[in-house]
Amino acid sequence: MPSHSPAITAQGLTKRYGDHTVLNDLDLEVDAGSIYALLGPNGAGKTTTVRILATLTTPDSGRATVNGLDVAHQRKHLRRTISLTGQYAALDELQTGRENLGMIGALAGLNRAQARFRSGQLLDQLDLAKAADRQVVTYSGGMRRRLDLAAGLLRRPAVMFLDEPTTGLDPRSREQLWQVISEVAASGTTVLLTTQYLEEADRLADRVAIMDQGRKVVEGTPSELKQQVGGELLRLELADRDAFDLVRARAGKNAMGDASALVLKIPVTGAAPEIRSQMDVLDPDRTLIRHFALHRPDLDDVFFTFTGQPAKTAKELSHV
Repeated sequence: MPSHSPAITAQGLTKRYGDHTVLNDLDLEVDAGSIYALLGPNGAGKTTTVRILATLTTPDSGRATVNGLDVAHQRKHLRRTISLTGQYAALDELQTGRENLGMIGALAGLNRAQARFRSGQLLDQLDLAKAADRQVVTYSGGMRRRLDLAAGLLRRPAVMFLDEPTTGLDPRSREQLWQVISEVAASGTTVLLTTQYLEEADRLADRVAIMDQGRKVVEGTPSELKQQVGGELLRLELADRDAFDLVRARAGKNAMGDASALVLKIPVTGAAPEIRSQMDVLDPDRTLIRHFALHRPDLDDVFFTFTGQPAKTAKELSHV
């Protein structure tokens, strides 16, 4: 259960590469034992944030602490209390899963007996026991990600950073990893994850920060963020791109549109007379709109409201 004492704090974090500012005056506070999601498109500054908090990159300005330790000045002590799982599994494919964990445990300072015992626990917990003595080259993508997560949990970190942990996984593997991440947080570990998956943030996170162009544009619980969008939305599926452009122009600046999906969403009160009136204005001849329905705001709508662009779905991202 999340504690109200922060495990992670950041004030004014800024990072530049040449003339390009990739992180701009970022403030964060993450409660101990919670799951905190950084949600945003590629280039939003999510990975840079994680690299700074995990002591791999130094900010140009600002200050941050993890477990009460300064990320710039107490790196050695801080690294003993955290783990980082990146976007790509850092595993030796020619070794078995068990051998990988034994090697990583030794590098982490565990003796052989400790590494063997802890590896066995994690292989069972992450449903890898039956594959433990197979070479990693034979593992599926989901199995590799679970093994990578096991490696990060060997030393029982107080804070775990997960950088897009489920990118590219199939739905079943993604569900399995979500369950493991929930169990990790339930055991008391603070989890900060970055993601492009709206479903992931909605499903896992106690709090979500949406980032865009290096800035945190909004933060809150998933429910709070949805409430900021307002009441119900009229969701319209358009016949083609010409119909989309015409209806969008008629709908005005409040319409949220995804041209690639030919979908528009327009805020409404939900009253039937209002909807009929809207339809008469948007499509008087009833030839442009293929389907319409009332829709409660979700994180996709929040994302669009605060970034001005539709978020990709998990299905789309699995093919990136």
